[in-house]
Amino acid sequence: MEREILLQLGILIFSLGIFYVLHSLPKRVFTKLRSKTRPNNQAHRHFILGAQLLSRARSTKTKSTAFNLAKSAADEADKALALEPRDPAAHILKAMAQGLMGHKNAAVKSLDTALSPPAVKMLSGTEKGDALFKRAELQFEMNRKRRVDSAILDLVEAVGLSPDNCKAFCLLGRCYEIKGLKEDATNAFAAALKIDPGFVEARDGLGRVGP
Repeated sequence: MEREILLQLGILIFSLGIFYVLHSLPKRVFTKLRSKTRPNNQAHRHFILGAQLLSRARSTKTKSTAFNLAKSAADEADKALALEPRDPAAHILKAMAQGLMGHKNAAVKSLDTALSPPAVKMLSGTEKGDALFKRAELQFEMNRKRRVDSAILDLVEAVGLSPDNCKAFCLLGRCYEIKGLKEDATNAFAAALKIDPGFVEARDGLGRVGP
C-alpha cells in the first residue's frame, strides 16, 4: 500500500516537473531570442528611415535640402552600423548618401567595406553587381583616366552578376572607349542597347566608336 502511494507520488512529482519544463522553456528561449534580435530590429529601423531620407533627397530639386536630407540618411546608416557593423546594406546606403553629398572618396570607401569580407558574403549576386557598378561609376566620375582600369574590373564583374544592367554595360563601353579598345567598347554599347533599345547614351556611344 505504501509502495503504491509512493509510486503515485513519484509519478505526480515527475509529471509536475515535465509540465514546468514544457511551459517555462519556451518562455526562456523566447526571452533570450528577443534580447538578441532587438539590436537587429533597431538597426533595421535606422536603415529604413535612412532609405526614406535618401529617397527624399534624390527627389528634391533644392540643393541645400537634398544635402541635408542626404546627411540625415548617412547619420541613420551610421546608427544602423553601430548596431550591425557587418551589414553591407547599411554601408551601401551610407555610400549613396555620401555620393549625393559630393563626398565621393568617402562613398568609395564605404562601398569598399560593403564589398569586402565579411560583409560581401551577405549580398546576393545582383546586390553585389549593383554595388560594383556604383563603385565603378564613382571612380569614373572622380578621375576617368587614372581610375578607368579599376572601374573596368568592377564593371566586368558587375555585368556578369547583373546581366540586365544596361547602365553598367554603357559605362563599361565608355571606359573601353577611353582606353582606345574600340571593339570592346562597341560590344559593350551594343549589349546595353540590346537590353534597352531606347538608351540614348548607349546609342550615342555606339555612334562614336562604330564604323
